[in-house]
Amino acid sequence: MQMSEISVHAAAENQELIEALDAFQNYLLRQNMSSNTITAYMYGVKHFYSCYDQLSPDNISLYKVSLMDHYQPQTVNIRIRALNCFLKFLGIRDYKIRAIRIQQKCYLDRVISQADYEYLKRRLWEDGQYTFYFIIRFITATGVRVSELVMFEVRDVYQGYKDIYSKGNKMRRIYIPSSLQKNAIHWLEAEGRHSGPLFLSHLGCCISISGIRAQLKTYACRYNLDPRVVYPHSFRHRFAKNFIENGGDIAFLSNLLGHDSIESTRIYLRRTSTEQAQIFNQVVNW
Repeated sequence: MQMSEISVHAAAENQELIEALDAFQNYLLRQNMSSNTITAYMYGVKHFYSCYDQLSPDNISLYKVSLMDHYQPQTVNIRIRALNCFLKFLGIRDYKIRAIRIQQKCYLDRVISQADYEYLKRRLWEDGQYTFYFIIRFITATGVRVSELVMFEVRDVYQGYKDIYSKGNKMRRIYIPSSLQKNAIHWLEAEGRHSGPLFLSHLGCCISISGIRAQLKTYACRYNLDPRVVYPHSFRHRFAKNFIENGGDIAFLSNLLGHDSIESTRIYLRRTSTEQAQIFNQVVNW
């Protein structure tokens, strides 16, 4: 199919566009893409058609420029990937949009320090905030994503691991360290829980991702910690940093984190900006 053959109007009532988008969504589902990816790709294609009524090289070039003027590079590349996937779905093989290059930082940023993590963990335990005590322990001891953490069940603690299935039906095993497993079992037995979701909200149902994020900010303010480093992914960063600093293999770490490429894991070989500043001040004394 040639690019010039594609002309779909962006108006909501245009049946051709509606049918094309429905078919595209079904295509993404058949590719076993995650729900987040499908949502992002569908939004990206709809956003293009909200700006242009025809899929053409000129309009795509203009759209890319517009994206670069208004969005962060990561967002631009997500929209580009969405359109490239849509082009592939339409059978257009002779055109591909080039992603923009993102300059990698030479340091990690917004990572909670080990000292602050230990302090937060101690204060949560002392104040009887056991759910969040174990939430930050589970992320920091396993490297799990918060979206995966909320899927944990009580039975996973007893068996010592959880199998997570991602896009392409790939399985990744998340191991629970024996010391954490032992502590968590004591907590669950004290609460009389033997089944169901591992982490519950104050209403007694499975806790939400947004609930975790919001409550962590509350604890950061309560305990005089920097809220910018007290968020779920920060503890995942802490896990990776600790794993590397304790001699862990980077290829194994990549598997534990569920990265598609080991290149994504190499950032943990870098020092945080705070660590770099400390080293600089120790060395430069003239």
